Amino acid sequence: NVMKTKAAGRIHSLETFGLVDGPGVRFVVFMQGCRMRCRYCHNPETWSETAGEEWTPEALLERAWRYHNYWGENGGITVSGGEPLLQIDFLTEFFRLAKIRGIHTALDTCGQPFTKEEPFYGTWKRLMEYTDLVMLDLKEMDCQRHKDLTGWDNDNILAMAREISEMGIPMWIRHVLVPGLTDDREGLIGLRQFMDGLKTIEKFEILPYHTLGTLKWEEMGLDYSLEGIMPPTKEEVKKAEKIFQ
Repeated sequence: NVMKTKAAGRIHSLETFGLVDGPGVRFVVFMQGCRMRCRYCHNPETWSETAGEEWTPEALLERAWRYHNYWGENGGITVSGGEPLLQIDFLTEFFRLAKIRGIHTALDTCGQPFTKEEPFYGTWKRLMEYTDLVMLDLKEMDCQRHKDLTGWDNDNILAMAREISEMGIPMWIRHVLVPGLTDDREGLIGLRQFMDGLKTIEKFEILPYHTLGTLKWEEMGLDYSLEGIMPPTKEEVKKAEKIFQ
């Protein structure tokens, strides 16, 4: 059964030697398009769903494969964004082709498009068959605070995390630590408790908020609402990490 897909994907950029987006050396695909509007987003240029360069899954895999000699035992391909799940048909076919060649596949997502409605849900279950690792960015546990931070609530995101755990797929959880916004003790303890209920977490990372993206907001004529908030100190990061040890 040959699937003829003309599902082209919109790609923002490619990184040939990624060292921070999953295990080992990785070919990283940054997809275009995101519906979240995180107040601390450092890549607002990836929001637009109509920008980017079009690639077919086949052509993109050929490009990635040029670098496979560098991947070693544990490297491979990571698809990040933007939000890759907005282009789930393309992504599923891309990962399917990658698995035919035995490539380790990692998905870096915020989970926002997740729904149990069809056709998304059926495709998502197929995607998970071809996914070796999910790197999930959990921004905030409290639903209302999540909405204030991103424009969306998070019930579907937490549901997705539980399903990935039930499927036995390894997960890395990441949390961006913003002083005064996502670093309250209660919220972090809530996140810790939620993670305690997941079975497949291999790694947890606190990502300290940084201000490197503020210039892009300015260039795009957008108001940056976190003006004046400083990155967390080493002590603040350590204090947060303690909760997760």
